[in-house]
Amino acid sequence: MAKRNNRFLSSLLKKIGLFFIPRKIKSKSAWLWFGVSRLFTFFGSFFLIGTLLFSVLPVPYSAYMVQKKVENILQGKTYNIKKDWVSLDDISWQMQMAVIASEDQKFESHFGLDLTAIETALKLNAKSSKVRGGSTISQQTVKNLFLWHGQSWIRKGIEAPLTIFVENIWTKSRILEVYLNIAEFGHGIFGVEAAAQHFFKKSAKNLSLQEAALLAASLPNPNVFKVDKPGPTMRKRQAWIMRQVNQLDGKNYLDKL
Repeated sequence: MAKRNNRFLSSLLKKIGLFFIPRKIKSKSAWLWFGVSRLFTFFGSFFLIGTLLFSVLPVPYSAYMVQKKVENILQGKTYNIKKDWVSLDDISWQMQMAVIASEDQKFESHFGLDLTAIETALKLNAKSSKVRGGSTISQQTVKNLFLWHGQSWIRKGIEAPLTIFVENIWTKSRILEVYLNIAEFGHGIFGVEAAAQHFFKKSAKNLSLQEAALLAASLPNPNVFKVDKPGPTMRKRQAWIMRQVNQLDGKNYLDKL
């Protein structure tokens, strides 16, 4: 009976494929290659399934939320996550346009990557110790949802093809909706609904352009650029974002998505 069960289990694992371990692997390099290939298969399957599911379903947790939670636990700190998923229809057009004006003005026209922005960022980073990013909203969505934060060429290399894939599966409106629901706006505050309630005691649907621009101004680093304690630099960026929203034709820009 035991042998029959073992044969059945072995047959099942072979059919699954992903978890099948061959009986004979003759060298360490073969073991390494086997492990790497299975790892890529696992994460590829996870990404594919996640992309398809989250094209229609709300995102319960993002990889970045998990990263922040784990980091704080390891440091012995309490870290409570505030989030409240809302549809794009329940987010004011001013908030939608504020993040587009601030983060990615070519959002409606690019294929997921803004090659001009990337080239500009590389040139500036080569001349300055201050790192400048060239990420689109699509890239930031993929990074927040599936990957990890931090300066890493490995992550960037993974992020680019995943972003292009997501762009071909999701609509622009869906990408914007997910981004606005998982972006960090403060310590443990994720998504515009939680941010609007926390900072302005109102829903994201009722945010004004001034309020939306202040939230968008915090996005480069919400733990430095604090919405409830905006300094001169943040106020200057808030004013710039408001001007950019008007120059992009305001609400009419969203009709292109």
